[in-house]
Amino acid sequence: MALFNRKPAATTAVAEKPAVDPALAALTGTYTIDPAHSRIGFTVRHAMVTNVRGSFGEHEGTLVLNGTDPHHSTASIDVRIASIDTGIADRDGHLRSGDFFDVEAFPLMTFRSTSAEQLGGDTYRITGDLTIKDVTRPLSIDLEFNGSATDPYGNQRVGFEGSADILRSDWGLTWNAALETGGVMVSDKVKLTFDISAIKAAA
Repeated sequence: MALFNRKPAATTAVAEKPAVDPALAALTGTYTIDPAHSRIGFTVRHAMVTNVRGSFGEHEGTLVLNGTDPHHSTASIDVRIASIDTGIADRDGHLRSGDFFDVEAFPLMTFRSTSAEQLGGDTYRITGDLTIKDVTRPLSIDLEFNGSATDPYGNQRVGFEGSADILRSDWGLTWNAALETGGVMVSDKVKLTFDISAIKAAA
């Protein structure tokens, strides 16, 4: 189901407007991300030999889905960086410090979409601006639409999951330490992961 931008078919002598999928049109509306059932996480290589995984517990955002004109759909997410959790308090404190995120000066990480396209089937690519520590750079996130459903409380929900790879140095996150055996303590490459459940606002 094409929630976002479906690539146009080859033009013909007589252009016809494609029929609107009623099921898709019914999803049109504004959705609020449900933080209790969503996760924004990351994976980074540590000491060249293993992965550290973490997440941000506090975040909020809005999806505006347009089922009749999907390329007008948008996404907006704000993440409170102080809510970072890797399972080790000392490491989390270091990540909040000036060596990394400097949460006192830069409390939020934000994403604002600028375009969307369908890659095929239920797979989409959302492109937008990711801002960390007042540095804004473009980011593309590949997402899979997991479907829609009405939960036991009568809320209409949509779900997405996806990921994107970034280089943290592109956003000024450059702290590192050299290892005696060669290499560095923390990889530059970071994998961001998104598991999103969003609730449709009342009409």
